[in-house]
Amino acid sequence: MAVRLDELAVPVIAAPMAGGASTPELVAAVNAAGGLGFLAAGYRSAAATAEQIGRVRELTDRPFGVNLFVPAAPAAPGAPTAPGDPQAVAAYREHLLPEAERWGVRLPGAIAPDRDDWDAKIAALLDAPVPVVSYTFGLPSPEEARALRAAGSYQVATVTTPQEARRAEAVGVDALCVQGPEAGGHRATHGVADRPGDVPLLELLPAVGAVTALPLIAAGGLADGPAVAAALRAGAVAVQLGTALLRADESGASAAHRAALTEFPDTVVTRAFTGRPARGLRNAFIERYEPYAPAVYPEVHHLTQPLRAAAAARADTGAMHLWAGTGHRAARSGPAAELVKELWERAVR
Repeated sequence: MAVRLDELAVPVIAAPMAGGASTPELVAAVNAAGGLGFLAAGYRSAAATAEQIGRVRELTDRPFGVNLFVPAAPAAPGAPTAPGDPQAVAAYREHLLPEAERWGVRLPGAIAPDRDDWDAKIAALLDAPVPVVSYTFGLPSPEEARALRAAGSYQVATVTTPQEARRAEAVGVDALCVQGPEAGGHRATHGVADRPGDVPLLELLPAVGAVTALPLIAAGGLADGPAVAAALRAGAVAVQLGTALLRADESGASAAHRAALTEFPDTVVTRAFTGRPARGLRNAFIERYEPYAPAVYPEVHHLTQPLRAAAAARADTGAMHLWAGTGHRAARSGPAAELVKELWERAVR
């Protein structure tokens, strides 16, 4: 089914939130409101992603999207093939050992390279195409982009700077998701070690629009009608909501995460949990370990996984990774379709 962002009945897109928050039910609910729902394939195998796609197709006959985490480029011939900076990861592991002892878990030692099942996911999406494919952390190869376009998928690249936007347009994507610094979860910088920009979304949108004619999706801190209206005036054809939907009935966010959105006063960008910069609720874990966290991904993600799992099992919000954007205090509970419709009605008043 063909997709045009400027023809959505409600130009609201559900952000793909990896880790379980983006459920097939949430995708279908946003679709029912006239928007565009998204699955998050990050951290899922190709088989698990295909299973979720099948469930979405059972729940909705409207277009939907699938987001992919782009792995770092393979090492050049003759270059070292070891994971990025194992010494830095080992040093961080030493800092985390007291935390592991406190939780009674074992931290992994050697961490194998991980490309997030990229090749298998691309193959699956070519075999059974979906209406929209989006990318985070980088770009597909021109050959992959051409193949997915030929299969009928509309492609969206997530960018954080005008420079990334130029590269995305050159690869041949159809639209850009412009992610401002206010966004919750991982910043979509194309380089692991890149320092995230701090240009506010409403300034970043026209800056990106000045270097490309591609349609722009606005993402980052959009939690109420006036914010959505402002993003559309700044050049976006649609907005992407993540944190604003975390407390929705169909969200897969845990009860502890939902409650924390209303309790924690502020957010901060940190590498402490995964090695990539990500915005989350400022808690004790971040305060203790952010100074030591290296810019190494996905190795740090795998290193801290046992700690995060233990904290989540005990609903310890002082140690959980609680991704959230700057508008987190405005997140409301209720059916996602109603939340989207109400927000859009307030945006067009």
